[in-house]
Amino acid sequence: MDYLKYYFLEEYLLKEVRGNFEKRGFLTPEEFFCIIIWKSNRAKTAIKRKLLKFNSDLRKAVKNLSSEIFNEKSNDKKLEILLNNWKFQLPVASAILTILYPDDFSVYDIRVRNELGIKDFCGSKDQIEKYFSEFLPRVDSLKRIKKLRDKDRYLWAKSFYKDLEKFLQAN
Repeated sequence: MDYLKYYFLEEYLLKEVRGNFEKRGFLTPEEFFCIIIWKSNRAKTAIKRKLLKFNSDLRKAVKNLSSEIFNEKSNDKKLEILLNNWKFQLPVASAILTILYPDDFSVYDIRVRNELGIKDFCGSKDQIEKYFSEFLPRVDSLKRIKKLRDKDRYLWAKSFYKDLEKFLQAN
């Protein structure tokens, strides 16, 4: 087992996990929870409990969830599956889809939102529409950066650096 791949978690997710998903059409629990941990380590237990409510066999629950996503052709329906069918919050749902479809999705992250000046619409009735009509186009509007995944990384890093500067300047 090459444990080193877990140290560079995002690289592992975007290369190996995404490739496995494309070949098999579903994720294993280990792969799925690596995505969850990458986005929000503190949420892993609550998400595990949530999945076990759908199916007491975690392997089957993850396979069912990820197969549903794989079999859906429409991006808005993929997001709808996670939000409405499986009751995920938008930040985690968008993180899952960003790993599986990095050219089509961006992580709905507070740092990125703040950099874009977008008010939080997580949980609103029209959150799917707003994700595709407001959030995603604004992330994609960074023309000097080509890949969508790099655009949201840039915005996250810019916010991080600004916070670091504020911290260092504070007494």
